[in-house]
Amino acid sequence: MSEQYEVIVIGAGPAGYVAAIRCAQLGFNVACIDDYLDERGKPSPGGTCLNVGCIPSKALLESSHHYQQAGKQFAEHGIGVGQLALDLATMQRRKQKVVRDLTGGIHALFKANQVAFYAGRGTLKQHNQVEVIDHESNTTTLQAEHIILASGSRPVELPFAPFDDKQVVDSTGALAFDAVPQRLGIIGAGVIGLELGSVWQRLGSEVVVLEARDTFLPDADSAIAKQANKLLGQQGLDIRLGSKVKNVNPTKNSVKVSYSNEQDEQTLTFDKLIVAVGRRPNSESLCADDLDLRIDERGFVQVDDHYRTNLEKVYAVGDLIPGPMLAHKGMEEGMAVAERIAGQFAEVDYDNIPFVIYTHPEIAWTGRTEQQLKDAGIDYTAGQFPFSANGRARAAGETDGLIKVLAEARTDRVLGVHMIGPQASELIGQAVIARAFATSAEDLALTMFAHPTLSETFHEAALDVADRAIHRAPPRKKQH
Repeated sequence: MSEQYEVIVIGAGPAGYVAAIRCAQLGFNVACIDDYLDERGKPSPGGTCLNVGCIPSKALLESSHHYQQAGKQFAEHGIGVGQLALDLATMQRRKQKVVRDLTGGIHALFKANQVAFYAGRGTLKQHNQVEVIDHESNTTTLQAEHIILASGSRPVELPFAPFDDKQVVDSTGALAFDAVPQRLGIIGAGVIGLELGSVWQRLGSEVVVLEARDTFLPDADSAIAKQANKLLGQQGLDIRLGSKVKNVNPTKNSVKVSYSNEQDEQTLTFDKLIVAVGRRPNSESLCADDLDLRIDERGFVQVDDHYRTNLEKVYAVGDLIPGPMLAHKGMEEGMAVAERIAGQFAEVDYDNIPFVIYTHPEIAWTGRTEQQLKDAGIDYTAGQFPFSANGRARAAGETDGLIKVLAEARTDRVLGVHMIGPQASELIGQAVIARAFATSAEDLALTMFAHPTLSETFHEAALDVADRAIHRAPPRKKQH
């Protein structure tokens, strides 16, 4: 006999658990299914983000940054730490505690909102029926009027570099090293590669990042990307652009990587190799074959503007559908699809998504880059301001980076904000809010910012759009 619900969500990552909770808030009887088990073998909702992605990586980034500061920056503040020692096991245990606290919080939220949680693999068998096979091979059948697919994504595996969870690892394996690799190779200079490379470089690894593309961070504004490449290189990340990996040969204690660039072919030997070339949606075996769920050649489930698939009352959100694979994008879609099911108006502003790279300094942006505006033939004005001229940044000793504001020439409406610098991940929220309300650069210029704060750099960049920056004297700019 089937257990009956009004909404079933397959997947308890950011998109799935948010969809389940929002549906429950709207009065639906909801079940959520997820098959992830933590290292103790216990059900652990939260998807890649909470378990082996966003949260544990930020925990290690924070810990490794403290370690680097203690070794290199504390002295200039008059703080002596004596003999510096790394306790990686404690660092890893702290990371896992952070993860458990947050995944446990989702269990509590499900209970508080009366969301039924099923630990197991969910498969859509009919338009309104889901089969759940738990980790002891027991089968439960659930039925609901509405089904939301939110099964997330997984790392892309290169055919010539299969993961062996020893020498060749994905992002999950790279978060679980029990010793600092002396020589660490990374394939891919995207967000994941740069963040994981930063963690282990700070802790003592010699890191080489091999990137096939000739352009560094092509989705970022070119000025920001150029400065990021320079600063990360100064920190010790050896980023080699235009390097196409040809062969990966793991041995018992090392891995040889052969690659080619414009000059020649080279072979490097590493203790560990991280493959970080992107992620792909978990759309295989999500539905019975006879349902014919529409999936494109890249594995993304096809949906309309209401997140509806080609199957009646079956929806898909998060990494499973086209668009940036970001937890916050999935969360917004989870809320939106729940409200759509309830008959409410809801939409996600895909033109105003914040992008963040949690290196040090942090990199963040929203809206269009200068190159995109030029390609679109849009006349614009630009203003920028360096953190080196900001009082709070000076006091903190965090002076690398800048903030750039791009505004439409005719209307002065802010079209893009790009930054590299201290706490950029927090500062970008101000830009997202500004753009959400169609703010002009003049609006920002007329807004009072507290002093001394890092956010004054954003204020001065907005002032600079009209050549009004106070704390430096830039040359007169021309409209682009």
